[in-house]
Amino acid sequence: MIDLPVVPAVTEVKRKPDWLRVKLPVGKEYAEVRSLVDTHKLHTICESGNCPNMGECWGAGTATFMILGNICTRSCSFCAVATGRPLAVDVDEPNRVANSVKLMGVKHCVITSVDRDDLKDGGSIIWAETLQAIRRESPITTLETLIPDFKGQWDNLYRVLDERPEVVSHNMETVKRLTRQVRIQAKYDRSLEALKRISEFGLRTKTGIMLGLGETEDDIFEAMDDLVANGVHILTLGQYLQPTRNHHPVVDWIHPDTFAMYKEVGLAKGLKYVESGPLVRSSYHAEKHLFPIEGIV
Repeated sequence: MIDLPVVPAVTEVKRKPDWLRVKLPVGKEYAEVRSLVDTHKLHTICESGNCPNMGECWGAGTATFMILGNICTRSCSFCAVATGRPLAVDVDEPNRVANSVKLMGVKHCVITSVDRDDLKDGGSIIWAETLQAIRRESPITTLETLIPDFKGQWDNLYRVLDERPEVVSHNMETVKRLTRQVRIQAKYDRSLEALKRISEFGLRTKTGIMLGLGETEDDIFEAMDDLVANGVHILTLGQYLQPTRNHHPVVDWIHPDTFAMYKEVGLAKGLKYVESGPLVRSSYHAEKHLFPIEGIV
């Protein structure tokens, strides 16, 4: 296993503010999905990632699944996913995910994955087969893919885009100035190019940025300008939470009023939709990102 980079310890762990308190999941729809997940031992990233919005999303018929294993070839300083040498690809995974989507009655399915830089195809074949399997088993379920950058090997990107999911997302994660510190093996400009290619392919294009890593307002405004210039339609902004003491520290707790301000600025700059709030995650309110966009089928 590869150790995560050690971030200098902060002298004091900042206490979470009251606005980050999460309500316990409730509701008939959530209870029904919870029962299905437990009975059939289904796996969602909603659970394994301890997402604060799980109850709300499940109640709306949205769920997120992670494919290609749970070991990543990259070691981003913000991420709790294990880093190391991944296991062999599970060729039956597309069918199992499709079966889970069908059993859960998922209306809008979000698929994500670890980075698989160890594979020549970057995992894109399993990506495409998973989307095909879901469409075969649940033809009315809409799809969102939260994809890696495929190391800039664009044939692998286009293999996923050819399946034409309703939304394609690739997260910038942070601003340009902090990218080398936060996303060690990633490149800011390469991620922008991935988003530009997705948009030029004629698909709803989405990205997400975490706040509280040490960015400034000007950093955020610069990122928004870059996103608009590269054809991004949808932006999510949420508070970064430090998984362990070995991960990048939380530098700031961003107030809800600041998130509201960023939403207004993003829309004024030309983004079509901005989901902005302390508890927002990449797939939060994902089903609402299917609104009509000119030039997108």
